[in-house]
Amino acid sequence: MRIATKPTKFIVLFVLTFLFTAPDLLAQVGIGADVVSRYVWRGTDFGNAPAVQPYMEVTSGDFTIGAWGSYELSANTGGTEADLYISYSIDDFSIGITDYYFPSVFAPGNYFDFEDSHTYELNLGYGIDDFSISANYYFAGNANDDLYFEATYAVSNVELFAGIGNESYSTTGDFEFVNFGLTTSKDIKISDEFSLPVFSSFILNPDSERIFLLFGFSL
Repeated sequence: MRIATKPTKFIVLFVLTFLFTAPDLLAQVGIGADVVSRYVWRGTDFGNAPAVQPYMEVTSGDFTIGAWGSYELSANTGGTEADLYISYSIDDFSIGITDYYFPSVFAPGNYFDFEDSHTYELNLGYGIDDFSISANYYFAGNANDDLYFEATYAVSNVELFAGIGNESYSTTGDFEFVNFGLTTSKDIKISDEFSLPVFSSFILNPDSERIFLLFGFSL
């Protein structure tokens, strides 16, 4: 049974309630963007082109609501994406829902086709010190019970990660290692008042036998 319309309605209702009830909202709004040489997510290449990835986020207490997108800097629109998410943190644990929307892939341009144009994912996370794990499950919309698990360990300015997934993540449909590698970051001083955060990632997908080397910066 598909329940694709319910997650989006829940997110919209929660956003409206949040906007009208959070008294110190303006102090907790974050905006920014990453510019990346290539959009690779969970071991899969989306678009094969540089992209701008803006976000906006509102936090009140343990609740977070946000929007994230990816837009290619080329005529190719295969990697266009616009997502909504909501999460709640309890000590070292977090739980959330993400609404993925790919306008050029499913029912192009029809955002209000909540069943076929969207994929809804349940997100669970746990983090302590420099170690974190996450479990993610496509549960509605254009989904096929896909599961993805990832572990991350950070050492200084280096982050190591390893992820496994089934269904659409792997070539066989079974659980396979699909995302393995590291990300390094540093700040480049531009002036006394401004430094530019830059990062680079080496990503190996053992299942598809592909590697990626990415570069990006944050604004």
